[in-house]
Amino acid sequence: MQDTLTPRIGVVTEPFAARPLVEVMDWLVREAPAVTDLEIGAGGYAPRAHCDMPTLLHDAPARRAWLNEITARGLRVCALNVWGNPLHPDRAIAHQHDADLRDAIRLAAQIGVERVVALAGCPPGARGDQTPHFAGGGWLPYLEDIFETQFEQWVEPYWTGIAEFATREHPQLLVCLELHPGTVVYNIESFDRVSNLGDAIAANIDPSHFFWMGMDPVAVVDNIGDRAGHCHGKDVTFSTENLALNGLLDRRWPRPPEAMPWNFAVVGRGHDQAWWRRFVAALSAKGRVQTIAIEHEDPFVTAEEGIPEAAAVLGPSRTT
Repeated sequence: MQDTLTPRIGVVTEPFAARPLVEVMDWLVREAPAVTDLEIGAGGYAPRAHCDMPTLLHDAPARRAWLNEITARGLRVCALNVWGNPLHPDRAIAHQHDADLRDAIRLAAQIGVERVVALAGCPPGARGDQTPHFAGGGWLPYLEDIFETQFEQWVEPYWTGIAEFATREHPQLLVCLELHPGTVVYNIESFDRVSNLGDAIAANIDPSHFFWMGMDPVAVVDNIGDRAGHCHGKDVTFSTENLALNGLLDRRWPRPPEAMPWNFAVVGRGHDQAWWRRFVAALSAKGRVQTIAIEHEDPFVTAEEGIPEAAAVLGPSRTT
């Protein structure tokens, strides 16, 4: 029988990118003591203010000093985050994001971190396109079958190679892809296609994405099972009035937030603690999600207010 694993509570440090990491950690210890884990941006579109990748990769004393600052406060790095688009048709962007992902995998191996969070990316719709094309539906003839071309020409070769690279560099590592609209992995069907390319590919579960797409996060967790390797803690609130007029798809997202049909929210503001208790229990039953990292993106609440509030909701819901 598979052992259960009670996820720890973490924080994605990106909202504090303008502040030194030591200052952020001291604040967390003081204001959100339930938080024990840090998910730190390491490249791609994620800011690297808290992770000087070139130095940490190649300077062992600097790497030890960085880790000592973290562990001295009773914290640990649970994941490196390199959300980006390594499939971008702009070769400069794709090359940089691919290099950042590979460097994050190398650094994770050096510091004993077993999770790297990433996005699957979004390639062009056809060769020669200059912008990514999100193949989110074949509603019209000119939208049909684009995903299949993308998968064969870009997605399968790239992620097969990354899975092999990750296994070679760090056999214990899971590259946890967010199921995120705008990328080639956004629901169960699309995740299944990519996760089959290698054992190192897992899922980062973010229930907020499922809420606004009309999915059931607990059903997603049950279906993905032990292919889930990491989790983001984030909620969603809906505006009945705006939803009635524009539906879930709104080209203006995320601003102006007051006009949006939905917004990301602090954990507990969209779904009550009883729901989060059931969700954490489902995660725990699968045994591979080590951390629920609070990802603060509520446009109406500061991170300083939202993170302790989210930690309070998640903390009591953890099983012992």
